[in-house]
Amino acid sequence: MILHKGETLFRQGESGPLYHLASGLLKIVRHHEDGHSVLVNIIVPNETIPHHSLISPKPYYGTAIALTTCEIQVLAANDWYQELKANPEKSHHVALQLQDKLRMMQQRIDQLTQVTPAEKLRKLQLWFQSYIAPDMLTDILTQDEIGQFIGLRRETVNRLLRAQSAPAAPVK
Repeated sequence: MILHKGETLFRQGESGPLYHLASGLLKIVRHHEDGHSVLVNIIVPNETIPHHSLISPKPYYGTAIALTTCEIQVLAANDWYQELKANPEKSHHVALQLQDKLRMMQQRIDQLTQVTPAEKLRKLQLWFQSYIAPDMLTDILTQDEIGQFIGLRRETVNRLLRAQSAPAAPVK
């Protein structure tokens, strides 16, 4: 299945199949009762989602939206769980996937604990470049989403991006 930028793969609270992202990027957005939404995760190629349902079924935690054109394989939930029970090698594969995601989340925590806001933004830009080059981070995420993802206000993100694009002062 092909999903184009901005299209929704699944919605928070629904139940359904699992998905393997072959190419592209997805964002997971959590919608709260008061109406505001928060970017909680980025899904990169070769991930199977939802992560919290890889071993047992549970409704979708958030809404998955394509950030870029995505190639996605639909995995029937019943077949997935039956194969998981019958094939210990698949359980090992799932454990490795979860380990990889945990390591990615540790990198994200590292980004969030950087001393300066500029360094937080720089690390996020570097991480995204490995997936979206030659596009820029701001081609994929809004300033508000960038701020949510690295724990900064949108205004701070805006100021930092302007500072990055400003010409360097001449050396005297």
